Amino acid sequence: MPAILPSIPLSGIDYRRLEPRQRLIVALDVSTAAAAQKIVAAVGDSALTYKVGMQLYTAEGPQVVRDLVASGRRVFLDLKYHDIPNTVGAAVSEAAKLGVSMLTVHAAGSGKMLRAAVDVAKARPELMVLAVTVLTSMDGNDLENIGMQGSVADSVVRLATIALANGCQGVVTSPREAATLRAELGDRFAIVTPGVRPAGGHVGDQVRVATPAEAIASGASHIVVGRPITEAADPAAEARAILGEMGG
Repeated sequence: MPAILPSIPLSGIDYRRLEPRQRLIVALDVSTAAAAQKIVAAVGDSALTYKVGMQLYTAEGPQVVRDLVASGRRVFLDLKYHDIPNTVGAAVSEAAKLGVSMLTVHAAGSGKMLRAAVDVAKARPELMVLAVTVLTSMDGNDLENIGMQGSVADSVVRLATIALANGCQGVVTSPREAATLRAELGDRFAIVTPGVRPAGGHVGDQVRVATPAEAIASGASHIVVGRPITEAADPAAEARAILGEMGG
C-alpha cells in the first residue's frame, strides 16, 4: 500500500497548499480490472488518486472501485451524473457508500440537481462533488451548435458560478479557463483539469489542452493525466516527471 499524504478538503482553504502528489489524478481509461491493477502497480507511490470513468465502470462495475479503495488509493469517480435531482441524489448516495473521494455531476443539470447531489454527499464529509462545466473536447462552435451563447470562458464561468452557489466543492474545466475562474471566483474551491499533456505530447481528441506546469500556473488544484502515464514504457517515471513539472 502506498504512503498516503493527509487529505486536505478544498472547501474553504487555499488550493495552493496541496503537494504535487495530491494534485495528480491518473486516469484508468481501460476496459478491465486487470489492466487497471497493472497500471496502479506500475505507477506505485508516484500517484495517490485514480480516475474511474465510464469505460472502466461500465465494463467492471463497482467492484473495481471497492478494490482501489481497499488498497488505499483515492478514487475520482468520473461518471458525470446528469438526470433529475432524485435520481442523481440516489446515485451519489451509492457512490458515497463505495468510499470514493471525488465524483462528478454536470453543472448544466440545474441548481436543484446540484443541490441534491451535495446534500446527499454530506453523509461522507470527505467526498468532493465536482461540477463539469464545458467538456475539453468542445470549442465555441460546438457550444453555438447546441444553443449556448457566448464564449467558452463565459459558459464555464456561468456554470461554475451556479455550481459553487449550490454547494459544489469544485468544478471540472480545461486548464485554459482556470485562470479566468480564479480571477472571477477566487481561490477557495477545487479546479480539476483534464486535457493535460506533457510538453510535446499528443493531444488526442482534446481541443483545449495545456502542460502540467501551465495548468498549475493557471490555478488548477488537480490535473488528470491518462495515456501519457498509462501507456508509457515506465509509468512511474512518467508520473514522477509530471510531478516535477507541477512542482517546478
